[in-house]
Amino acid sequence: MKLTEIRIHPVKSLGAGVLVSQANLQERGLQNDRRWMLVDAAGVFMSQRQYPQMALVNVAIHADGLTLHHQTNTDLGRVEVPFVPQTANQIQTDIWGDLVAVTEASTHASAWLSEALGVACRLMYQPDESARLADQDYTNLPHNVSLSDGFPYLIVGQSSLQDLNNRLPEPIDMARFRPNLVFEGALPHDEDNWYEFEVGAAKFVGVKPCARCVMTTVNPATGQKDGPEPLKTLATYRQKNNKIYFGQNVMAVSVGATVRVGDELRVVSRKQYLTF
Repeated sequence: MKLTEIRIHPVKSLGAGVLVSQANLQERGLQNDRRWMLVDAAGVFMSQRQYPQMALVNVAIHADGLTLHHQTNTDLGRVEVPFVPQTANQIQTDIWGDLVAVTEASTHASAWLSEALGVACRLMYQPDESARLADQDYTNLPHNVSLSDGFPYLIVGQSSLQDLNNRLPEPIDMARFRPNLVFEGALPHDEDNWYEFEVGAAKFVGVKPCARCVMTTVNPATGQKDGPEPLKTLATYRQKNNKIYFGQNVMAVSVGATVRVGDELRVVSRKQYLTF
């Protein structure tokens, strides 16, 4: 098995992710992964679940920060977001039951995003001192996590997507599932029950298979929902206890290591999380 894709999603729920050839592993996730997010006028975090048009705002990473641009509305131009927040505007917002301290990254970027999405919003950043523990019901590693839904990393096998596409009326792209690590060379859903595994010299542990939501129905190319797929099809063979699973949430043991496209993957041990 080998690593075929590394995807960073700097701003929670924006765009389809940034493909990179290598990335640094941090406790919270890949460096710069989901450290920014949007909140609405009430301070509630925003995602493609309620605002599918967020898929149309792409993010690029450069030496000094991020660049945002809209896929179809080129009249908006681009906006730069420095890595260091440009304001002292801090709030606490709720992410699935966790109160997280975040700071507005840039009032200019907030205004640009409000225009781009057609809804008043602010772009917030999670500073290093903002603690948020990964769910201790599933792991005994006391790791902080970024602004992701629950865990620092998500891994998906290319064969798992191919197996799904063989069942769908129309094939879909891996971007729908927003993984960090994509690999090839295993049977479909082999990643379900990985516990200890290695990517190159980096060590990881599996946490649990990832439950999927309506966000997977948003087409990244159009910013619109495609009806019930792929959840409708996944429910026929990947549903357990009223949840639909695809990919696995994992955590990095080798914090500070680097992973690279082409790295070999090795499974050291397995744990039965679910059976289908």
